[in-house]
Amino acid sequence: MFNIETIANYAQSSAEKLGINKYDIYGSSIDETSVEVNHGEPKQVQASNRSSVIVRVWNDKGIVGVTTTTDLDELGIKLALETAQEASRFGNTENPPNFSPEAKATIENTADEIVEPAPVPTLIDTLIQAEKTLLEAHPAIQGVPYNGLSQEDIARFYLNSEGSLRQEARSYSVIYLYSRTEEEGKKPRGASAMKISRGLDTLDVDGCLKEVTEKTISHINYRTIPSGKYTVVFSPKAFLSLISAFSNLFNAQNILDKQSLSNLDSVGKEVASSLLCLCDDALHPDNIGRETFDGEGTPTRRVELIKDGVLTGLLHSAGTAKRMNAQPTGNANIGAKVTVGSHFYHVFSNSQADPQYNLDEAENVILIDKLQALHAGVNTLQGSFSLPFDGWLVNKGELTSIDAATVAGDYLTLLKSIICVESEAEVTPGGVCPRVWVSDLSVTGE
Repeated sequence: MFNIETIANYAQSSAEKLGINKYDIYGSSIDETSVEVNHGEPKQVQASNRSSVIVRVWNDKGIVGVTTTTDLDELGIKLALETAQEASRFGNTENPPNFSPEAKATIENTADEIVEPAPVPTLIDTLIQAEKTLLEAHPAIQGVPYNGLSQEDIARFYLNSEGSLRQEARSYSVIYLYSRTEEEGKKPRGASAMKISRGLDTLDVDGCLKEVTEKTISHINYRTIPSGKYTVVFSPKAFLSLISAFSNLFNAQNILDKQSLSNLDSVGKEVASSLLCLCDDALHPDNIGRETFDGEGTPTRRVELIKDGVLTGLLHSAGTAKRMNAQPTGNANIGAKVTVGSHFYHVFSNSQADPQYNLDEAENVILIDKLQALHAGVNTLQGSFSLPFDGWLVNKGELTSIDAATVAGDYLTLLKSIICVESEAEVTPGGVCPRVWVSDLSVTGE
Protein backbone atom coordinates (compact mmCIF):
# COMPACT_ATOMS: atom_id res chain seq x y z
CA MET A 1 0.00 0.00 0.00
CA PHE A 2 1.01 3.61 -0.48
CA ASN A 3 2.79 5.81 2.04
CA ILE A 4 1.15 9.03 0.95
CA GLU A 5 3.12 11.31 3.29
CA THR A 6 6.39 10.02 1.84
CA ILE A 7 5.12 10.48 -1.73
CA ALA A 8 4.00 14.01 -0.89
CA ASN A 9 7.43 14.85 0.53
CA TYR A 10 9.17 13.41 -2.55
CA ALA A 11 6.88 15.45 -4.81
CA GLN A 12 7.37 18.69 -2.90
CA SER A 13 11.17 18.48 -2.78
CA SER A 14 11.42 17.44 -6.44
CA ALA A 15 9.03 20.20 -7.55
CA GLU A 16 11.15 22.81 -5.77
CA LYS A 17 14.28 21.57 -7.52
CA LEU A 18 12.55 21.64 -10.91
CA GLY A 19 10.92 25.03 -10.42
CA ILE A 20 7.42 23.56 -10.55
CA ASN A 21 4.83 25.58 -8.63
CA LYS A 22 1.65 23.66 -9.43
CA TYR A 23 1.10 19.91 -9.67
CA ASP A 24 -1.14 17.10 -8.51
CA ILE A 25 -0.82 13.32 -8.32
CA TYR A 26 -3.49 10.63 -8.30
CA GLY A 27 -2.68 6.97 -7.81
CA SER A 28 -4.27 3.58 -7.24
CA SER A 29 -2.89 0.17 -6.40
CA ILE A 30 -4.57 -3.24 -6.53
CA ASP A 31 -3.29 -6.36 -4.78
CA GLU A 32 -5.32 -9.26 -6.18
CA THR A 33 -5.45 -13.02 -5.77
CA SER A 34 -7.81 -15.04 -7.95
CA VAL A 35 -8.52 -18.70 -8.65
CA GLU A 36 -10.39 -20.69 -11.30
CA VAL A 37 -11.29 -24.38 -11.26
CA ASN A 38 -12.29 -27.03 -13.80
CA HIS A 39 -14.15 -30.19 -12.75
CA GLY A 40 -12.74 -30.28 -9.25
CA GLU A 41 -9.18 -29.26 -10.09
CA PRO A 42 -7.47 -25.86 -9.93
CA LYS A 43 -7.37 -24.38 -13.43
CA GLN A 44 -5.59 -21.12 -12.67
CA VAL A 45 -4.17 -19.42 -9.61
CA GLN A 46 -3.01 -15.87 -10.10
CA ALA A 47 -1.63 -13.14 -7.84
CA SER A 48 -0.82 -9.66 -9.05
CA ASN A 49 -0.01 -6.15 -7.93
CA ARG A 50 -1.01 -3.36 -10.30
CA SER A 51 -0.26 0.29 -9.74
CA SER A 52 -1.16 3.33 -11.78
CA VAL A 53 -0.09 6.87 -10.91
CA ILE A 54 -1.00 9.98 -12.93
CA VAL A 55 1.07 13.13 -12.52
CA ARG A 56 -0.08 16.53 -13.78
CA VAL A 57 2.07 19.66 -13.91
CA TRP A 58 0.94 23.19 -14.83
CA ASN A 59 3.41 25.57 -16.46
CA ASP A 60 3.54 29.36 -16.04
CA LYS A 61 0.91 29.79 -18.78
CA GLY A 62 -1.58 27.55 -16.96
CA ILE A 63 -1.24 24.72 -19.47
CA VAL A 64 -1.10 21.21 -18.04
CA GLY A 65 1.16 18.31 -18.96
CA VAL A 66 0.31 14.75 -17.99
CA THR A 67 2.34 11.58 -17.54
CA THR A 68 1.98 8.22 -15.82
CA THR A 69 4.38 6.18 -13.73
CA THR A 70 4.55 3.10 -11.55
CA ASP A 71 7.76 4.11 -9.78
CA LEU A 72 6.99 5.88 -6.52
CA ASP A 73 10.44 6.29 -5.03
CA GLU A 74 12.10 9.72 -4.95
CA LEU A 75 13.74 9.35 -8.36
CA GLY A 76 10.57 8.01 -9.97
CA ILE A 77 8.48 10.94 -8.70
CA LYS A 78 11.10 13.42 -9.86
CA LEU A 79 11.27 11.91 -13.36
CA ALA A 80 7.46 11.91 -13.62
CA LEU A 81 7.23 15.56 -12.60
CA GLU A 82 9.98 16.45 -15.06
CA THR A 83 8.28 14.57 -17.91
CA ALA A 84 4.91 16.18 -17.17
CA GLN A 85 6.62 19.58 -17.04
CA GLU A 86 8.04 19.01 -20.52
CA ALA A 87 4.67 17.73 -21.77
CA SER A 88 2.97 20.95 -20.61
CA ARG A 89 4.64 22.74 -23.54
CA PHE A 90 2.33 20.75 -25.82
CA GLY A 91 -0.76 20.77 -23.61
CA ASN A 92 -4.27 21.65 -24.73
CA THR A 93 -4.85 25.40 -24.48
CA GLU A 94 -8.64 25.11 -24.82
CA ASN A 95 -10.35 24.76 -21.41
CA PRO A 96 -7.31 23.38 -19.55
CA PRO A 97 -8.18 21.59 -16.30
CA ASN A 98 -7.55 23.13 -12.91
CA PHE A 99 -7.61 22.01 -9.29
CA SER A 100 -11.02 21.17 -7.92
CA PRO A 101 -12.33 23.92 -5.61
CA GLU A 102 -13.25 21.09 -3.21
CA ALA A 103 -9.92 19.24 -3.29
CA LYS A 104 -9.24 20.27 0.32
CA ALA A 105 -12.81 19.99 1.62
CA THR A 106 -13.30 17.81 4.69
CA ILE A 107 -14.39 14.23 4.05
CA GLU A 108 -16.12 12.26 6.80
CA ASN A 109 -16.12 8.48 7.31
CA THR A 110 -12.86 7.83 5.48
CA ALA A 111 -11.74 4.91 7.66
CA ASP A 112 -10.06 2.13 5.67
CA GLU A 113 -11.99 -1.15 5.35
CA ILE A 114 -9.28 -3.76 4.96
CA VAL A 115 -10.01 -7.45 5.54
CA GLU A 116 -7.36 -10.10 6.10
CA PRO A 117 -7.16 -12.15 2.88
CA ALA A 118 -8.08 -15.83 2.99
CA PRO A 119 -5.37 -18.38 2.14
CA VAL A 120 -5.28 -19.52 -1.50
CA PRO A 121 -6.14 -23.15 -0.59
CA THR A 122 -9.31 -21.85 1.07
CA LEU A 123 -10.26 -19.98 -2.09
CA ILE A 124 -9.68 -23.09 -4.20
CA ASP A 125 -11.65 -25.36 -1.86
CA THR A 126 -14.55 -22.88 -1.73
CA LEU A 127 -14.76 -22.63 -5.51
CA ILE A 128 -14.37 -26.38 -6.07
CA GLN A 129 -17.24 -27.02 -3.66
CA ALA A 130 -19.38 -24.40 -5.39
CA GLU A 131 -18.67 -25.97 -8.79
CA LYS A 132 -19.49 -29.44 -7.42
CA THR A 133 -22.78 -28.25 -5.94
CA LEU A 134 -23.77 -26.62 -9.22
CA LEU A 135 -22.90 -29.70 -11.32
CA GLU A 136 -24.99 -31.89 -9.03
CA ALA A 137 -27.99 -29.56 -9.12
CA HIS A 138 -29.39 -30.99 -12.38
CA PRO A 139 -28.34 -33.75 -14.80
CA ALA A 140 -28.37 -31.33 -17.73
CA ILE A 141 -25.70 -29.11 -16.16
CA GLN A 142 -22.50 -30.52 -17.61
CA GLY A 143 -20.00 -27.80 -16.88
CA VAL A 144 -19.15 -24.49 -15.27
CA PRO A 145 -16.84 -23.20 -18.01
CA TYR A 146 -16.45 -19.74 -16.55
CA ASN A 147 -15.91 -19.31 -12.86
CA GLY A 148 -13.74 -17.34 -10.51
CA LEU A 149 -13.18 -16.40 -6.90
CA SER A 150 -11.01 -13.40 -6.18
CA GLN A 151 -10.03 -11.13 -3.34
CA GLU A 152 -8.35 -7.78 -3.70
CA ASP A 153 -7.19 -4.77 -1.74
CA ILE A 154 -7.51 -1.42 -3.50
CA ALA A 155 -5.73 1.71 -2.28
CA ARG A 156 -6.19 5.20 -3.74
CA PHE A 157 -4.68 8.60 -3.04
CA TYR A 158 -4.73 12.19 -4.26
CA LEU A 159 -2.41 15.06 -3.41
CA ASN A 160 -1.64 18.46 -4.86
CA SER A 161 0.77 21.35 -4.41
CA GLU A 162 -1.79 23.35 -2.42
CA GLY A 163 -1.81 20.85 0.42
CA SER A 164 -4.63 18.46 -0.48
CA LEU A 165 -3.86 14.99 0.85
CA ARG A 166 -6.39 12.15 0.59
CA GLN A 167 -6.17 8.38 0.77
CA GLU A 168 -8.40 5.35 1.33
CA ALA A 169 -8.20 1.56 1.09
CA ARG A 170 -10.85 -1.14 0.69
CA SER A 171 -11.00 -4.92 0.47
CA TYR A 172 -13.33 -6.88 -1.83
CA SER A 173 -14.12 -10.50 -2.51
CA VAL A 174 -16.01 -11.62 -5.64
CA ILE A 175 -17.40 -14.94 -6.87
CA TYR A 176 -18.60 -15.54 -10.43
CA LEU A 177 -20.27 -18.68 -11.80
CA TYR A 178 -21.45 -19.42 -15.33
CA SER A 179 -23.09 -22.78 -15.98
CA ARG A 180 -23.70 -24.63 -19.24
CA THR A 181 -26.16 -27.38 -20.10
CA GLU A 182 -25.86 -30.17 -22.66
CA GLU A 183 -28.92 -32.21 -23.68
CA GLU A 184 -29.45 -34.29 -26.79
CA GLY A 185 -31.59 -32.53 -29.33
CA LYS A 186 -31.47 -29.22 -27.47
CA LYS A 187 -29.34 -26.13 -27.73
CA PRO A 188 -26.80 -25.56 -24.96
CA ARG A 189 -28.14 -23.13 -22.39
CA GLY A 190 -26.36 -21.15 -19.72
CA ALA A 191 -26.78 -18.70 -16.88
CA SER A 192 -24.53 -16.64 -14.66
CA ALA A 193 -24.47 -14.98 -11.27
CA MET A 194 -22.03 -12.86 -9.33
CA LYS A 195 -21.78 -11.78 -5.71
CA ILE A 196 -19.47 -9.25 -4.08
CA SER A 197 -18.66 -8.61 -0.44
CA ARG A 198 -16.03 -7.07 1.77
CA GLY A 199 -14.33 -10.42 2.42
CA LEU A 200 -14.66 -14.16 1.87
CA ASP A 201 -16.29 -14.72 5.28
CA THR A 202 -19.27 -12.55 4.32
CA LEU A 203 -19.44 -13.52 0.63
CA ASP A 204 -22.84 -14.98 -0.26
CA VAL A 205 -21.62 -18.09 -2.04
CA ASP A 206 -24.88 -19.95 -1.36
CA GLY A 207 -26.90 -17.06 -2.79
CA CYS A 208 -24.78 -17.08 -5.94
CA LEU A 209 -25.29 -20.84 -6.30
CA LYS A 210 -29.04 -20.54 -5.77
CA GLU A 211 -29.36 -17.79 -8.36
CA VAL A 212 -27.34 -19.49 -11.10
CA THR A 213 -28.96 -22.87 -10.44
CA GLU A 214 -32.52 -21.56 -10.64
CA LYS A 215 -31.78 -19.57 -13.80
CA THR A 216 -30.05 -22.47 -15.51
CA ILE A 217 -32.85 -24.93 -14.80
CA SER A 218 -35.48 -22.40 -15.91
CA HIS A 219 -33.76 -22.07 -19.32
CA ILE A 220 -33.62 -25.80 -20.11
CA ASN A 221 -37.12 -26.05 -21.55
CA TYR A 222 -37.32 -23.17 -24.00
CA ARG A 223 -39.51 -22.17 -26.90
CA THR A 224 -39.72 -19.49 -29.54
CA ILE A 225 -42.09 -16.55 -29.29
CA PRO A 226 -43.82 -14.59 -32.08
CA SER A 227 -42.49 -11.14 -32.91
CA GLY A 228 -44.56 -8.18 -31.80
CA LYS A 229 -45.17 -5.54 -29.16
CA TYR A 230 -44.89 -6.73 -25.56
CA THR A 231 -44.98 -5.40 -22.06
CA VAL A 232 -41.42 -5.97 -20.91
CA VAL A 233 -40.19 -6.27 -17.34
CA PHE A 234 -36.50 -5.49 -16.93
CA SER A 235 -34.58 -7.17 -14.14
CA PRO A 236 -32.54 -4.78 -11.97
CA LYS A 237 -29.29 -5.77 -13.72
CA ALA A 238 -30.83 -5.41 -17.19
CA PHE A 239 -32.29 -1.97 -16.47
CA LEU A 240 -29.05 -0.72 -14.90
CA SER A 241 -27.11 -1.93 -17.95
CA LEU A 242 -29.37 0.22 -20.16
CA ILE A 243 -28.84 3.24 -17.91
CA SER A 244 -25.08 2.72 -18.10
CA ALA A 245 -25.16 2.32 -21.88
CA PHE A 246 -26.93 5.67 -22.26
CA SER A 247 -25.23 7.50 -19.39
CA ASN A 248 -24.37 10.35 -21.77
CA LEU A 249 -27.89 11.59 -20.96
CA PHE A 250 -26.61 13.09 -17.69
CA ASN A 251 -22.85 13.25 -18.30
CA ALA A 252 -21.77 16.91 -18.39
CA GLN A 253 -18.59 16.22 -20.38
CA ASN A 254 -20.58 14.37 -23.05
CA ILE A 255 -22.99 17.29 -23.25
CA LEU A 256 -20.16 19.81 -23.71
CA ASP A 257 -18.59 17.55 -26.35
CA LYS A 258 -22.00 17.30 -28.11
CA GLN A 259 -21.89 13.54 -27.64
CA SER A 260 -25.07 13.25 -25.58
CA LEU A 261 -28.81 12.73 -25.85
CA SER A 262 -29.09 15.92 -23.75
CA ASN A 263 -27.99 19.49 -24.39
CA LEU A 264 -27.15 22.55 -22.31
CA ASP A 265 -30.86 23.32 -21.86
CA SER A 266 -32.03 19.82 -20.91
CA VAL A 267 -31.87 20.16 -17.12
CA GLY A 268 -35.37 20.79 -15.84
CA LYS A 269 -37.06 19.02 -18.74
CA GLU A 270 -39.06 15.79 -18.63
CA VAL A 271 -37.04 12.86 -19.96
CA ALA A 272 -38.88 9.88 -18.45
CA SER A 273 -42.10 8.68 -16.89
CA SER A 274 -43.02 10.49 -13.69
CA LEU A 275 -42.58 7.13 -11.94
CA LEU A 276 -38.79 7.15 -12.38
CA CYS A 277 -36.23 8.57 -9.96
CA LEU A 278 -32.49 8.04 -10.44
CA CYS A 279 -29.47 9.04 -8.36
CA ASP A 280 -25.75 8.38 -8.59
CA ASP A 281 -24.78 7.62 -4.99
CA ALA A 282 -21.16 6.66 -4.41
CA LEU A 283 -21.76 6.63 -0.65
CA HIS A 284 -24.85 4.40 -0.67
CA PRO A 285 -24.64 1.98 2.28
CA ASP A 286 -25.07 -0.99 -0.08
CA ASN A 287 -22.20 0.10 -2.32
CA ILE A 288 -19.32 -2.23 -1.44
CA GLY A 289 -17.08 -0.34 -3.86
CA ARG A 290 -17.77 3.12 -2.47
CA GLU A 291 -15.19 5.82 -3.01
CA THR A 292 -15.05 8.98 -0.89
CA PHE A 293 -13.22 11.12 -3.45
CA ASP A 294 -12.72 11.19 -7.20
CA GLY A 295 -9.63 11.53 -9.37
CA GLU A 296 -9.46 15.29 -8.73
CA GLY A 297 -9.81 14.93 -4.96
CA THR A 298 -13.42 16.14 -4.95
CA PRO A 299 -15.55 14.44 -2.26
CA THR A 300 -18.16 12.09 -3.71
CA ARG A 301 -21.83 12.43 -2.80
CA ARG A 302 -25.39 11.52 -3.72
CA VAL A 303 -26.27 13.23 -7.01
CA GLU A 304 -29.91 13.46 -8.00
CA LEU A 305 -30.15 12.93 -11.76
CA ILE A 306 -33.82 12.27 -12.49
CA LYS A 307 -36.67 13.12 -10.12
CA ASP A 308 -40.22 12.09 -11.01
CA GLY A 309 -39.20 11.86 -14.66
CA VAL A 310 -37.48 15.27 -14.83
CA LEU A 311 -33.75 15.62 -15.49
CA THR A 312 -32.64 17.51 -12.38
CA GLY A 313 -28.86 17.11 -12.31
CA LEU A 314 -25.69 16.13 -14.14
CA LEU A 315 -22.44 14.39 -13.29
CA HIS A 316 -19.58 16.89 -13.20
CA SER A 317 -15.83 17.20 -12.97
CA ALA A 318 -14.29 20.44 -11.73
CA GLY A 319 -13.83 21.56 -15.34
CA THR A 320 -17.36 20.86 -16.55
CA ALA A 321 -18.80 22.43 -13.40
CA LYS A 322 -16.87 25.65 -14.03
CA ARG A 323 -17.95 25.81 -17.67
CA MET A 324 -21.60 25.15 -16.80
CA ASN A 325 -21.70 27.34 -13.67
CA ALA A 326 -22.36 24.37 -11.40
CA GLN A 327 -20.65 22.52 -8.57
CA PRO A 328 -18.35 19.50 -9.08
CA THR A 329 -20.05 16.28 -8.03
CA GLY A 330 -17.07 13.98 -7.42
CA ASN A 331 -17.35 12.05 -10.71
CA ALA A 332 -14.05 12.95 -12.39
CA ASN A 333 -11.48 10.49 -13.72
CA ILE A 334 -8.15 12.12 -14.47
CA GLY A 335 -5.84 11.19 -17.33
CA ALA A 336 -4.61 12.80 -20.52
CA LYS A 337 -8.14 14.20 -20.56
CA VAL A 338 -10.41 14.51 -17.54
CA THR A 339 -13.50 12.36 -18.09
CA VAL A 340 -16.72 11.99 -16.12
CA GLY A 341 -18.19 8.69 -14.96
CA SER A 342 -20.82 7.32 -12.60
CA HIS A 343 -20.24 5.46 -9.34
CA PHE A 344 -23.32 3.54 -8.11
CA TYR A 345 -26.86 4.00 -9.37
CA HIS A 346 -29.97 4.09 -7.20
CA VAL A 347 -33.26 3.62 -9.06
CA PHE A 348 -36.57 4.07 -7.24
CA SER A 349 -40.00 5.67 -7.47
CA ASN A 350 -41.74 8.22 -5.27
CA SER A 351 -45.06 6.59 -6.16
CA GLN A 352 -46.46 3.34 -4.81
CA ALA A 353 -46.22 0.47 -7.28
CA ASP A 354 -49.55 -0.34 -8.91
CA PRO A 355 -50.60 -3.80 -7.60
CA GLN A 356 -51.97 -4.76 -11.03
CA TYR A 357 -48.38 -5.04 -12.29
CA ASN A 358 -47.60 -8.36 -10.69
CA LEU A 359 -45.81 -11.24 -12.39
CA ASP A 360 -48.02 -13.71 -10.53
CA GLU A 361 -51.06 -12.31 -12.34
CA ALA A 362 -49.64 -10.88 -15.59
CA GLU A 363 -50.19 -12.62 -18.92
CA ASN A 364 -47.95 -12.67 -21.99
CA VAL A 365 -45.30 -10.48 -20.37
CA ILE A 366 -41.58 -10.79 -21.14
CA LEU A 367 -39.14 -10.75 -18.23
CA ILE A 368 -35.64 -9.78 -19.42
CA ASP A 369 -32.91 -11.06 -17.14
CA LYS A 370 -29.81 -9.99 -19.06
CA LEU A 371 -29.16 -7.85 -22.12
CA GLN A 372 -26.45 -9.03 -24.52
CA ALA A 373 -24.14 -7.30 -27.02
CA LEU A 374 -24.38 -3.88 -25.40
CA HIS A 375 -21.07 -2.98 -27.05
CA ALA A 376 -22.53 -3.42 -30.51
CA GLY A 377 -26.31 -3.06 -30.29
CA VAL A 378 -26.49 0.45 -28.86
CA ASN A 379 -26.23 3.77 -30.71
CA THR A 380 -25.62 6.18 -27.85
CA LEU A 381 -25.94 9.33 -29.95
CA GLN A 382 -29.19 8.38 -31.68
CA GLY A 383 -30.65 6.71 -28.60
CA SER A 384 -31.54 3.53 -30.44
CA PHE A 385 -30.85 -0.03 -29.34
CA SER A 386 -31.34 -3.55 -30.66
CA LEU A 387 -30.19 -6.16 -28.17
CA PRO A 388 -30.42 -9.94 -27.80
CA PHE A 389 -31.47 -10.97 -24.33
CA ASP A 390 -31.88 -13.85 -21.90
CA GLY A 391 -35.36 -14.00 -20.47
CA TRP A 392 -38.71 -15.66 -20.04
CA LEU A 393 -42.29 -15.37 -21.24
CA VAL A 394 -44.42 -15.02 -18.11
CA ASN A 395 -48.04 -16.13 -17.78
CA LYS A 396 -49.54 -15.88 -14.29
CA GLY A 397 -46.29 -16.65 -12.54
CA GLU A 398 -45.23 -19.44 -14.90
CA LEU A 399 -41.90 -18.75 -16.61
CA THR A 400 -41.04 -20.22 -20.01
CA SER A 401 -37.54 -19.63 -21.30
CA ILE A 402 -37.33 -17.78 -24.60
CA ASP A 403 -35.21 -19.51 -27.25
CA ALA A 404 -33.72 -16.46 -28.96
CA ALA A 405 -35.11 -12.94 -29.25
CA THR A 406 -34.10 -9.31 -29.60
CA VAL A 407 -35.59 -6.23 -27.97
CA ALA A 408 -35.34 -2.95 -29.87
CA GLY A 409 -36.44 0.62 -29.49
CA ASP A 410 -35.57 4.19 -28.62
CA TYR A 411 -34.12 4.82 -25.16
CA LEU A 412 -35.94 8.09 -24.44
CA THR A 413 -39.21 6.57 -25.62
CA LEU A 414 -38.55 3.60 -23.35
CA LEU A 415 -38.02 5.88 -20.35
CA LYS A 416 -41.33 7.61 -21.01
CA SER A 417 -43.10 4.25 -21.48
CA ILE A 418 -42.34 3.04 -17.95
CA ILE A 419 -45.61 1.94 -16.35
CA CYS A 420 -44.34 0.53 -13.07
CA VAL A 421 -41.26 0.72 -10.87
CA GLU A 422 -41.63 -2.05 -8.31
CA SER A 423 -41.14 -1.35 -4.62
CA GLU A 424 -38.72 -4.14 -3.76
CA ALA A 425 -35.18 -3.30 -4.86
CA GLU A 426 -32.22 -5.60 -5.47
CA VAL A 427 -28.60 -4.79 -4.71
CA THR A 428 -26.28 -5.43 -7.67
CA PRO A 429 -22.60 -4.55 -8.18
CA GLY A 430 -23.67 -1.57 -10.30
CA GLY A 431 -26.43 -0.18 -8.14
CA VAL A 432 -29.70 -0.65 -6.29
CA CYS A 433 -32.74 -1.10 -8.51
CA PRO A 434 -36.15 -2.83 -8.55
CA ARG A 435 -37.77 -4.47 -11.57
CA VAL A 436 -39.06 -1.93 -14.09
CA TRP A 437 -42.09 -2.45 -16.34
CA VAL A 438 -42.19 -0.88 -19.81
CA SER A 439 -45.13 -1.00 -22.22
CA ASP A 440 -45.16 -1.68 -25.97
CA LEU A 441 -41.57 -2.62 -26.68
CA SER A 442 -40.73 -4.29 -29.98
CA VAL A 443 -39.46 -7.86 -29.58
CA THR A 444 -38.28 -9.93 -32.52
CA GLY A 445 -38.68 -13.63 -31.87
CA GLU A 446 -39.66 -16.24 -34.44
